[in-house]
Formats: sequence, structure tokens, C-alpha cells
Amino acid sequence: MPTKALVVIDLQQGLENFGTGLFQLNDLLIAVNQRISDYRQHQLPIIFIQHEDADLVVDSPDWQLFDQLNATTEDFYVGKTHANSFFQTPLKDLLDELSVTELEFCGAQTEYCVDTTIRMAHGLGYTCFMKRGLSTTLNNDLLGAKTIIQHHEQLWDKRFLTFT
Repeated sequence: MPTKALVVIDLQQGLENFGTGLFQLNDLLIAVNQRISDYRQHQLPIIFIQHEDADLVVDSPDWQLFDQLNATTEDFYVGKTHANSFFQTPLKDLLDELSVTELEFCGAQTEYCVDTTIRMAHGLGYTCFMKRGLSTTLNNDLLGAKTIIQHHEQLWDKRFLTFT
């Protein structure tokens, strides 16, 4: 039977400091914690991805995951320096070691790290899925966060992943 893993991308405290804040963050964190709980109940792996750069310095308060997330020491943690969570990280090796073939995604930012990682995972042959509304982003100069999320969900649907 294929092994599933939950991949939680960049839900880090520092992202809330950019712009107007992440779209519907509190609701998202509650829903992500529900997914975490479901994976724990079924003893399936949970992988937290944490971006590292000049604004999100490793071990700084901004780099930390949101306090509301139900992360434990038994979970897996992968640092990255690129929007692609697979680029120059041990993520693929970890998934191989765990015999994971199916990935569920959630996190931030929809149009950057979440999108890039979903597309890469699809290209690597993983079966990808997500619950609608479980990515978030910021408003930008061209589009509001809600529109960005809806646009990406429409692009991903039945092309790069399945919504459950």
C-alpha cells in the first residue's frame, strides 16, 4: 500500500510580517492542524518545510513555525533556500526512505513555494493532493491573496493534483 505524507510548506512566523499579512491565517492554521491530527491518527509522516534566507534566518524568531501549529519532535523537518522544496534539499531522499508515493500539500505562499513544490512533485511522479483553501499568500500590487489562491487552485486541479 502506498505511503502518504503531509507536506507543510513555510508556515513560519516571519511571513506574517510581510505586507498586509497572510490571507485568513488563523482559519488556515486550524485546518492544517486538523490535517496533522488525521495523519498522526494514521501514523503517517508529517514533513515541515522551512524557508531559510536573509529574512528568515535559521533559528531566528521569524524562521520558527507558527506557535499554533501542532509540530512535534517526531515530525520531519527540511530546510530550503529556494521556492522548490526539492532543490538542493534532502526531501526526495527522505520520501524515498519513508517509501512515500503520495503527497498532500498545505502552506505558504501559494504562488511561490507551494506552487513550485507541487509542480516539481508532480514532475517527479508523486501522486499529489490537497484540500481546497489550504494554502495562503499575501496581497500583492497586482492581485489580492484570495484571487491568487483561487487562480492557482484552478490551475492545479486535475493537472498537478487532486482536491479531496
